[in-house]
Amino acid sequence: LQGFAGRSTVNTGGAVSVASGEGTVTTSGMIILRSINSGDAGTSGMLVFSSGSTSSGNSGALVLGTGTATQGRSGMILLTVGSGTSSVGGSLQGFAGRSTVNTGGAVSVASGEGTVTTSGMIILRSINSGDAGTSGMLVFSSGSSSSGNSGALVLGTGTATSGRSGMILLTVGSGTSSVGGSLQGFAGR
Repeated sequence: LQGFAGRSTVNTGGAVSVASGEGTVTTSGMIILRSINSGDAGTSGMLVFSSGSTSSGNSGALVLGTGTATQGRSGMILLTVGSGTSSVGGSLQGFAGRSTVNTGGAVSVASGEGTVTTSGMIILRSINSGDAGTSGMLVFSSGSSSSGNSGALVLGTGTATSGRSGMILLTVGSGTSSVGGSLQGFAGR
């Protein structure tokens, strides 16, 4: 099943718009895009969301967002990877754009603003391991450089105008059957 908008050689090509039905009193309709389950000897189909390439300008953006809510909580964005029973779990990866002539693209993650109360938390953690394994590592590192300075790693809290500034806490977990973990810091060699 294929569908294509119109092509133009002198102006913008035709748009493809898919919208669910409006619910003027209750909930609007859902839009479900999914590949169906595969058979025992295959894999389920991919879902590809991508903008096209361009030779002389910016490529198109990919925008994923939820609408605003005036008297409720705004919608959630949930990205999950399915579990596997016979191999390692699937990975969730994100990469900014590469540039051969200028600075590479940035990756920015920010919590939601609380204009009256507290802003949202950002939690980066590896999940607990099973009985026969170790929990996953967390790696915060800048890349290497062959002809200049490598990037800095900045860990800090914001300023407070009428209260106490935030705390920085580095802790090492305890162990019940061996020595406790160490906390080490080394300057450059």
